Amino acid sequence: MNIFEENTEIYDLWFDSHKILYHNEIKLLKNFIKAEKFGLEIGVGTGRFASKLGTKIGVDTSLKMLKIAKERGIEIIQARGEKLPFPDCVFDYVSIIVTICFVEDPQCVLNEAYRVINNNGNLFIAIIEKNSEYGKYYLKIKNENPFYKYANFFTIKEIEAMAESAGFIITDYAQTLFFPPGKEVEEEWKMGYGEGSFVLITGKKFKK
Repeated sequence: MNIFEENTEIYDLWFDSHKILYHNEIKLLKNFIKAEKFGLEIGVGTGRFASKLGTKIGVDTSLKMLKIAKERGIEIIQARGEKLPFPDCVFDYVSIIVTICFVEDPQCVLNEAYRVINNNGNLFIAIIEKNSEYGKYYLKIKNENPFYKYANFFTIKEIEAMAESAGFIITDYAQTLFFPPGKEVEEEWKMGYGEGSFVLITGKKFKK
C-alpha cells in the first residue's frame, strides 16, 4: 500500500491550508539549497519543495504525486530512495525534506544519497524533530492521520548517526517553527536546533 498514492490530494492541499508554515520552511531552506546547483530530491512528492528551491530532479514511489511534480517543472523518476537509478557522483546535492520518517530503510537511503552525490557535495535533511512541539503533537494524533500513522520520527542525534554512518560530515543545523501547533506566525529561522520543530541538518561528502 502506498499511502501517498491513495491520499495525493489531501497531501497537496495541506500546503495551501498551511501557507505560513510552508513559507517559513521554504524561507529557511532557500538559504542553504541553491537553485544554480544540480540537485536531486528524494521523496519529491508533488514538488512543493523542489519547485520553490530550483531542484532539478525528483524521485518518489507515488506516480500520482510525480505527475503533479512534473506539472510544477520537475524532472521526475519513479524510484525508491533505497535504490536510486543514477550512477555514482552525479549530483551537487541531495535533499530529503520531511521524508526520512516515511522510508522503509533510512540508513540505506542515506547510503544511496552518499553514493550519488559528488565529492564535496551536500546533503540536506529536513525533519520534524521527534521531541519538538510538532513532533510530540504528531505522535499524539498518529493513529488519526493517514500519513503519520506510518511515520517513524527521529531525533537529531539519530539522524546524525545515520548520516555519519553513510560517510557524511555534519556541517550545520538550522531551525524554524518555534510556535506550538495551531498557531501559525511568520517568523525568521535561526541556526542550531532545540527550539524549532522543523530542523535542517546539513552534511558534506568529502573526497576520501
